Amino acid sequence: MKRGQVRLRRCLRRGTALFFATLVLWGLTLTTNTSAAANRFHALAASPAFVETVLRTELGDVSSAPSLVDGMEQWQRLILSQSPTLLAGEDQVAARLGGQADTEPEQPAASPSTEPDDPDDPQQLPETDASSKVVSRTLLPTDSSAYSTSGDIYIQNRPGLDLDVAALAAAPVTLELPDEGPEILIMHTHGTEAYTPDGDDQYTPSGDSRTTDLNYSVVRVGDEMERIFTEMGLRVVHDRTLYDYPEYNGCYDRSMAAVEQYLTQYPSIRVVLDVHRDALIGSDGTVYKPVTTINGAQCAQIMLVMGSDAAGLAHPNWRKNLSLAIHVQEECNTLWPTLARPISLGSHRYNQQLSAGSMLVEVGSNGNTLQEALASARYFARAVGVVLLKH
Repeated sequence: MKRGQVRLRRCLRRGTALFFATLVLWGLTLTTNTSAAANRFHALAASPAFVETVLRTELGDVSSAPSLVDGMEQWQRLILSQSPTLLAGEDQVAARLGGQADTEPEQPAASPSTEPDDPDDPQQLPETDASSKVVSRTLLPTDSSAYSTSGDIYIQNRPGLDLDVAALAAAPVTLELPDEGPEILIMHTHGTEAYTPDGDDQYTPSGDSRTTDLNYSVVRVGDEMERIFTEMGLRVVHDRTLYDYPEYNGCYDRSMAAVEQYLTQYPSIRVVLDVHRDALIGSDGTVYKPVTTINGAQCAQIMLVMGSDAAGLAHPNWRKNLSLAIHVQEECNTLWPTLARPISLGSHRYNQQLSAGSMLVEVGSNGNTLQEALASARYFARAVGVVLLKH
């Protein structure tokens, strides 16, 4: 739409709202004197709730309008209700309260889709310590009929999507590494996720198996991945921000905004790794930790969690993301056959729509120790690095 047309519609809209407000005020004078009407008009303009509601609705932000409307007097609600243009909130603009009204885009900006918090990654968990019942298990697929498979690749296809795993595995990795600039972004949507305290790895908890101490949470696991990537000659940005603290709800929205900013600031980034830890708890409260033994030492198993568009949100490149994850899984299976659990394909996007090189990796579970997680982080990072450097 041309800018002139936008401004014309904007003027008509405001003129209509003013007309209806004036009409109602004029009607009030039929039952009150002029002085009373003037006093009501002054009270209307002086009402912060009424003015804020009109401005927010005018600017397209109606999230707080209902509660403000409920607190208005009847005559205030009447005036607002006379303007269907205001209530509809059409032609939303990019201005904010106090911003420049004439900087509206030629087309109304679409509101971002809200990312749901991961339903499989609960905030509330039973606390684990040295006295907790923690059972070690090496988690491997036992029944191929429960998975979408090809060769040694097993995918837990939770949405039941149509998958050609062989074709995805055969598709080439097209993430050409740049000559300069960071190539990998490591971040943590759930940065406070932590492990079972063990030995010297003790921390002050900020919740169930959570801590804001970055030396003992999954952020420390990201540090270890960054070290390995750097040793392999890959350039890394590690975002150590806590997006799940102090508020947990909405953390995927907050981390999405951050990733978008990083991708704008560093267009050289090809891979976005969201590093988490899993939570495996039986119905009787038993905490299970996935482990394997590599080079004589016990380490946590990892699991790639990949998103899709099955929940109805746009994610056109989810198969490209899944293809990359399959290549990484194959590399892990070749080098360390029991390091990786089957890939988990979910209905949600996990912000992976932002990049064709996005992966979410669960490094161990809340039952694992930090040292077990650090060991597997080193192996996983080497597998990712090999995939990137040989394609």
